[in-house]
Amino acid sequence: MTQKLRVAAVGVGNIFQSLHAKPLMEHPEVELVAVCDTNLERAQAVAKEHGIATACADYKELLGRDDIDAFDICTPNLYHSLIAVDALNAGKHVFCEKPDAVSPEEAKRMADAAEKSGKLLMTMRNNRFMPSSKCLKQYIDEGSMGDIYTGRCGWVRRRGIPGKGGWFTTKELSGGGPLIDLGVHMIDLAVWLMGNPKPVTVTGATYTKFANNELSDSIHSSFGEKQEDGTFDVEDLATGFIRFDNGATLQLEFSWASNIGEEMKFVELRGTKSGAFIKNSELQIFSEAAGELVDIHPVLGKRGGYSAHGAHLDHFVDCVLHGAEPIIVPQHGVDMIKILSALYRSAETGREVVL
Repeated sequence: MTQKLRVAAVGVGNIFQSLHAKPLMEHPEVELVAVCDTNLERAQAVAKEHGIATACADYKELLGRDDIDAFDICTPNLYHSLIAVDALNAGKHVFCEKPDAVSPEEAKRMADAAEKSGKLLMTMRNNRFMPSSKCLKQYIDEGSMGDIYTGRCGWVRRRGIPGKGGWFTTKELSGGGPLIDLGVHMIDLAVWLMGNPKPVTVTGATYTKFANNELSDSIHSSFGEKQEDGTFDVEDLATGFIRFDNGATLQLEFSWASNIGEEMKFVELRGTKSGAFIKNSELQIFSEAAGELVDIHPVLGKRGGYSAHGAHLDHFVDCVLHGAEPIIVPQHGVDMIKILSALYRSAETGREVVL
């Protein structure tokens, strides 16, 4: 491989432009050599803005190019697995926005293609790279929380429906609403912090109550492209419950819109030695010391928020170029999509689903 990782970006809408472009362009070991989007004018505009030589509308034009080492995929969810499998089969490494795929079968196809090709497949799990997450993970790994036996996680918005009427709210393209959009983030973070126990049963419920509500108070409403009189056939709120093989449990809540006081993403874990609560980017630990109850507020590094996406992209580059050990592997994606799919199935049937 050349000294730099030569990357082609596929899907250069809001997600790419706001969260991927800058980390890739500023990385000293990355060269962004091509951009692709079904909206060719958008691809050409991005290429012109960043001085990228190639802009095209069909990713298949890039598969056979020897001057491309990796694909960065930021398309609507439905196309993640299709493009990833084609790229892996063509001998390219793949970094993909979440969710991994819209079905467990497609996630497994991606994992199998990565194994067969010997190339790296990694899907965005930026919340693992937040300073609060990294601090808590080390605290847990040191044994300071004891046995983590239950928790809850979520990402709830008061009014923050992305791209209303566009692909975000069209089930065929997205695979679902906030459960697959936001749940993949915080369920992954919670399960990772808990030590990756195996889920054995799930129960879920979904609701659609704000399809006709046009109010917004969240920056996240700007993601995607709104379409007047477009489709809205996904949930705007999902709740659930996961039981693991070690007896631990996890409560879930994800919403794009609901009547709450504030937008918040969170993971709360309860252990026999300590409890912990990550709210947005802040971490609190609740424990005992010197015969008293104590609250611990770690002083964390300033790198957080959207820069966690950059930290994950940096990790991907480090794994490809320097052989770093990936902390996110394809099986994590397969397991995640199995959980989300089972939660949707439980919501449809009103019954617990055994994994």
